[in-house]
Amino acid sequence: MRLAAAILVSVGAIALATAEPAKQAAPKAETKGTPKAEKKAEAKGDAKPAAPPTATKAKAAASKAATKGDKGGVAKAIIDSYGAIPLAERIAIQSDLVWTGDYNGLVNGEFAERAVAAVKAFQKRNGGKETGVLNQPERAALAAAAKPKQDAVGWRIVEDAASGARIGIPGKLVPQQSAIIGGTRWASARAEYSVESFRIAQPGTTLAAVFERMKKEPAGRKADYSVMRDNFFVISGLQNLKKFYVRAQARGEEVRGVTVLYDQAMAGIMEPVVVAMSSAFLGFSAAAAPPPRRKVEYASGVAVGTGEIITSREALEGCHVVTVAGIGGADRLAEDKANGLVLLRVHGASLKPAALGAAAPKGEVTLLGIADPQAQGGGSAVSAARARVSDALALDTPPAPGFDGAAVLDAQGKLAGLVSIKPAVVAGPAPATNAALTPVEAVRALLDAQNVGPAPTAVTGTEAAKAAVVRVICVRK
Repeated sequence: MRLAAAILVSVGAIALATAEPAKQAAPKAETKGTPKAEKKAEAKGDAKPAAPPTATKAKAAASKAATKGDKGGVAKAIIDSYGAIPLAERIAIQSDLVWTGDYNGLVNGEFAERAVAAVKAFQKRNGGKETGVLNQPERAALAAAAKPKQDAVGWRIVEDAASGARIGIPGKLVPQQSAIIGGTRWASARAEYSVESFRIAQPGTTLAAVFERMKKEPAGRKADYSVMRDNFFVISGLQNLKKFYVRAQARGEEVRGVTVLYDQAMAGIMEPVVVAMSSAFLGFSAAAAPPPRRKVEYASGVAVGTGEIITSREALEGCHVVTVAGIGGADRLAEDKANGLVLLRVHGASLKPAALGAAAPKGEVTLLGIADPQAQGGGSAVSAARARVSDALALDTPPAPGFDGAAVLDAQGKLAGLVSIKPAVVAGPAPATNAALTPVEAVRALLDAQNVGPAPTAVTGTEAAKAAVVRVICVRK
């Protein structure tokens, strides 16, 4: 099967966009599968083409739209809707759209024309109204559609110690890991697939020299697509009888990159994976910083006593004032840094505590929380969502923003633990809602240490337990 033009265009567009976060790739060009057509398509995806396009007026208009950031055709209301969603969640949506095959543009959380069109394509395919903005059920459906594709290839993000790069690895396809000179190699047992990281850091190293060399080496490599910009390059083509893709990034006299090699017969499996790998790659991840914390942040909490509430320590990091919606100010009673929990005490209120379960469950659970009012679909009411707990206590379905510290109920309707959401690294599409279960054993240990015993009025069951869930508001200076 010939190297598909679609994957070259989409991989190239994502590679360009990932390295140049201020620019938006142009809509995917229609090509005939020739290298010449592919290069024209890539030129139009660049926000500053090397030369004016010589195609039709329609193509010129597409190029002009890309130069302007591709926002012209998107209603301000839609842009404002996405602006209210936390950046980490916007990145997660774009990443999921990559896996569902709806999006092959910039994964940076900016929702311009191409990203909104991808949302509409997903909505249309799923029989929904093409609004361009996902409601909560649609967001859950998108995550559910992307997750099996990720699981099928064993998708994970690794910080490669040998090269220093952050790389997306399809672990089930390349389970064998070994050290190589200047990097790491992941491969399948019969070598149908392989992924190799590399790091070149010799005095006098330049991106241009590495670029020219890698277009021709090793022997048998024939590049039919290549592009270099200020600090990165992308090369793809055939290497003997296999397809290859190289992406690298430079800083000073150092170049870090990744090479993907796979049999042509496996293109159907690998092409969408390569798109995801391109958007996930970050050569110098140490430079990435966590997103700045908001001045006002919303989380969920669970009453565990008549005046005690337990919630996520991460959500309350750096708070100047902590309040509980409808009740008032809350005092920090104790915290458990190891498990990311904090115990609050409120005064003048009689809470309805949730009954504690026996142990953290595996399998299906119910999440009870209050969505962030600044996020799409947010409100003030307690809402329920379903999720599955893995052996590693990860939650497979990303909960809504504001669910950090939410209740996790077991099959008996008792508190099995809390939702814990780690902050995302902005510089790439690693899962933005890295959600896990903080087990009830940790909750019980913290309560025992503070002599907070079981409440006789503790409630059980999904509907009853909603009364135990509160909104916790963190105000920072």
